[in-house]
Parts: sequence; structure tokens; C-alpha cells
Amino acid sequence: MINKTVQSLAEAVKDIHDGATVMISGFGEAGSPIELIHALIDQGAKDLTVVSNNTGSGNVGLAALIEQRRVKKMICSFPRTTNSTVFPELYTAGEIELELVPQGTLAERIRAGGAGIPAFYTPASVNTPLAEGKECRLFEGIEYVMEKGIKADFSLVKCELADRYGNLTYHATARNFGPIMCTAAKTSIVQVRKIVEAGAIDPEIVVTPGIFVNHIIEVSHPANESDLVAQKFTYPW
Repeated sequence: MINKTVQSLAEAVKDIHDGATVMISGFGEAGSPIELIHALIDQGAKDLTVVSNNTGSGNVGLAALIEQRRVKKMICSFPRTTNSTVFPELYTAGEIELELVPQGTLAERIRAGGAGIPAFYTPASVNTPLAEGKECRLFEGIEYVMEKGIKADFSLVKCELADRYGNLTYHATARNFGPIMCTAAKTSIVQVRKIVEAGAIDPEIVVTPGIFVNHIIEVSHPANESDLVAQKFTYPW
């Protein structure tokens, strides 16, 4: 019987190894897997390359992982956020690397990685520093930059509903990066607000089929990232 449910957050992240590339979903708290990230902090993996839309908020979630010096490189679109100075301070000090990617290009690079597409051309970043060292070509008189697909060893994703097979639905903006990160990772680890009985999710509304999911863990009352940041909450790691 297929059952991708694990019993604890620690079990969910136990195989993430030093030096791994980890995609972390987000686009706001709807998609930020805070509990999985803090389980990863407890687990201790280091020298990680993290692919995410931004670098986290306050001192929780991804920002906490970065603050603990577990991340050697960020691949993201928004390295500076209004409510966190963690990444900018470490980057200025030369303690973390950055690969800056326009948001639409980042999403497409992840989607391409999951679809087995090694590279594609986009007009974004033409004639900017982000195009330096990359192949450029003209198509119908318009210049394009070649961007490579991104794949990862693991993805940490937050979703709304799942069944034991790993079929997923999402809430709000969690759908922006969660589904493509599941397809682009060798191992997809998903925290879900509620695990329902097999067959309870209408196949017509499944967003991520279970074939792209390896482990699911129910977190019925996930932390509210914006509330934690507003309270200036700091996890004890």
C-alpha cells in the first residue's frame, strides 16, 4: 500500500545532507514551510544551496536557517526584504553567496528543471549585469539570454490538503512555487495542513500528482510567519 506519510518533522528531513541543493517554497506565508525549515535547523545540515523566491522574514523560517550559517549560497529574486536584515548583513560580510534571478525567470528555470528542459531563452536581463557570461542569441531580431533549468536534491513545500498517495492541493500563493518545486527535486518533502482519506480529493482539483511527492507530514496548525515577525519572535536555535 502506498503511504507517503511520515510521523514527525525530524523524520521528514533526516536525509537532507551537507552540501545539498534545497528548494524552499514561499511567496508569502501561505507557502512558507516554517516547521520543515526549523526541523532542518535542528537536523544540522550545512553548506546548503537554497533556491527560494526571497531570503525570509525577521528571524524565523528561511531567515533563521541563513542566520545559523547553514546556507552557503542563495538563488533567489528578492535578497532584501523590508523586515529582515539577516541576509544583507551576511552577504555584505562575504559570508554567503548570491545568484540573483528575475522572478519570472526563476519560476521558469525551476519549471524547466522539472520538465527535463536543460535551458531556454528569455529577453529578461538582456543588457544588464545578470546577462554577463551567458549565451545570447537573436530570434526574429530580438535578443534573448540563455538560462539553464534548475534542479534540486530536495524541496521543502507547504500545501493545504494531501492524501496518503501524495496528491496535493494548495492555498492561495503557495501555488506559485510549490508545484514546480515538487517536480524539480529528487526528493519532495511536503508539510500539509490536513491529510485526508484516499479518494477524498477530487482528481480534477489535484495540483501536484503524488508521483512528484516523496514524504508528507501533517502540520495542522502551521505558524503564521507574519505574526511571528511582528512579535519580533526569535526561535531558540
